[in-house]
Amino acid sequence: MNDVSPANKWLVTASVMIPTMIEVLDTSVANVSLTHIQGSLSAGQEEVTWVLTSYLVANAVVIPMSGWLARVFGRKRYLLGSLILFTLSSLLCGTATSLNQLIFFRVVQGLGGGGLQPISQAILLETFPPRERGLALAVFGMGVVVGPIIGPLLGGYVTDNLSWRWIFYINIPIGIIAFAMIVSFVFDPVYQTRRVRGETVDYMGLAFLAVGIGCLQLVLDRGQQEDWFSSTSIVMLSIIAAVCLIALVFWELRHKHPILDLRILKDRSFATGSTVMFLGFFAFFGSIVLLPLFLQRLMGYNAYLAGLVLGPGGAVTLLVLPIIGKMTQRVDARFLLGTGLLINAYSLWYMAGFNLHIDLGTAVIGRVIQGVGMPFFFVSSSYVTMAYLRKEQMNNASAIFNLLRNLGGSFGVAFVSTLVARRSQFHQNRLVEHINPYDPGVGIYLEHMKAGLAEKLGEFGDHTHTALNIIYGKLQREASAMAFNDAFFAQAMIFAGLVGILWIIRKPGKG
Repeated sequence: MNDVSPANKWLVTASVMIPTMIEVLDTSVANVSLTHIQGSLSAGQEEVTWVLTSYLVANAVVIPMSGWLARVFGRKRYLLGSLILFTLSSLLCGTATSLNQLIFFRVVQGLGGGGLQPISQAILLETFPPRERGLALAVFGMGVVVGPIIGPLLGGYVTDNLSWRWIFYINIPIGIIAFAMIVSFVFDPVYQTRRVRGETVDYMGLAFLAVGIGCLQLVLDRGQQEDWFSSTSIVMLSIIAAVCLIALVFWELRHKHPILDLRILKDRSFATGSTVMFLGFFAFFGSIVLLPLFLQRLMGYNAYLAGLVLGPGGAVTLLVLPIIGKMTQRVDARFLLGTGLLINAYSLWYMAGFNLHIDLGTAVIGRVIQGVGMPFFFVSSSYVTMAYLRKEQMNNASAIFNLLRNLGGSFGVAFVSTLVARRSQFHQNRLVEHINPYDPGVGIYLEHMKAGLAEKLGEFGDHTHTALNIIYGKLQREASAMAFNDAFFAQAMIFAGLVGILWIIRKPGKG
């Protein structure tokens, strides 16, 4: 892979990007299908959410150990095995006849899909010469950044027009095509190290990693639903996660052949860039969750209209990604990264000004601005993070980098869900202080509401209770809107604050 011809490097790119795209899509494609799955399999509302949680937990556990697994089995062999497992389990998910079956097959699907992202990224970074890695990362970003945006849209369309089972079946032909392309165009490089006979397996590291990451993902995914640390199960999972992850760090730094080689974090560019990616996806993923909720829960948009808001931003991202990839060859990637952070901060600050009277165009503009900023952020941060790593370090580095990126998204979703819930209650309490029936303004509005109800219902009874319920409903919507504004603003501050640590990253060489 040191000298790949121009034609072949794009065939390699297509070979590894196809499975990456479908894997990223599967992290969010089932979100909008839960109601259909619940009815089809006669499941409870809380039970059916395990369809999402099971995949995310299995995925999170495998990602950090993907570099080690590639060394054990050989990278191409491991990539093909992961793809086979992912594709076959997709078929089984579609044929599931009970919720327990579906959850089990989703776990298997997550185990298969976990290795696709980091291994694909490592292959891309090795296939392209250093000065063209920005372009490779731009292509990789098409799956990583755009996937979570179009996943719910695709899932909703397929579910409404075919069946929820087809959100899994569509992976099968794509997986077969990807398998044939990987067999034909992807090869292990000569410098790729393999596990030698007699080399000790880091079983303790493997146990600490699997249990720690698995429990952490469960805490992040279920925390808000179970009211965080008021739940005994969340407290226990948090303790187990903390103990295992702390033990993992100490153990891995002392092991000769660790599952996860954390020594790579001594590279200041890699450590800082990974931190920027974690916090950036913390803010980005949170906003991807918030905006559709704001539009559907408070503005009354249906899934189609919410999709119209998200779609243009995704299209802009696709257009800008290759441009930024080429720009990394001529412009200091740290400058591009700073630009991306500021554009993203502005887009979220813009969304923090949304109210319950905005039109469709206003919402679209916010997403389009973010769509411009994300390519600057994703491509440049990935580029500067990997700039000083040797090719033989790529598997391990990509595993850590993708783990932190995914955890950043999970932490971000948990953060905004909790913040909106808490701030909604705060703003509701503050607004209620100003709703006094003895206040002349409130009294006039109440009488106006009662008169409108009497005219609409054609009755002469007392409509005070109904009018007060309507007023309270309006107050709750306003409180929720203010809470969403707070969440958007907090995320904007995260992006803006990251600009201050860019000086730590070394300037990438031209290679």
